[in-house]
Amino acid sequence: MQSNYISTNHSKHYLKAHIILVCKYRKKLLVGQLKEDMHKILENIISNSDFTVEVYESDLDHYHFLIRYIPRLSISQIVRRLKQQSTCLIWQKHPISLSKQFWRKRTFWSSGYFVCSIGEASPDTIRQYILSQG
Repeated sequence: MQSNYISTNHSKHYLKAHIILVCKYRKKLLVGQLKEDMHKILENIISNSDFTVEVYESDLDHYHFLIRYIPRLSISQIVRRLKQQSTCLIWQKHPISLSKQFWRKRTFWSSGYFVCSIGEASPDTIRQYILSQG
């Protein structure tokens, strides 16, 4: 049986997270050409990063990501990279339509985000394993 763990010089890990990024003011911007362009932009950011995205998809006003990452990266670093780079690049492609939505500054995403760590084992399984070690 093959392990899903990744081994490096100083660690063995299996880190995954579910991340949700929401458009500023919950604006339903992820439609049509803007949605297609954002998907391509995110695909490019992901392909040039030191984390992997197993799956990602959008609704009208937010994106879901299932991310696998290494211990030296924090979730906030991953989110910052996705938000900053995608905002800059989407504004380059759609300056007129976005300036009608965000007239004060060049923004796209809300300041917050949702994250939930996930794993292959259920919390109850892990709890029972830890308790059985005593």
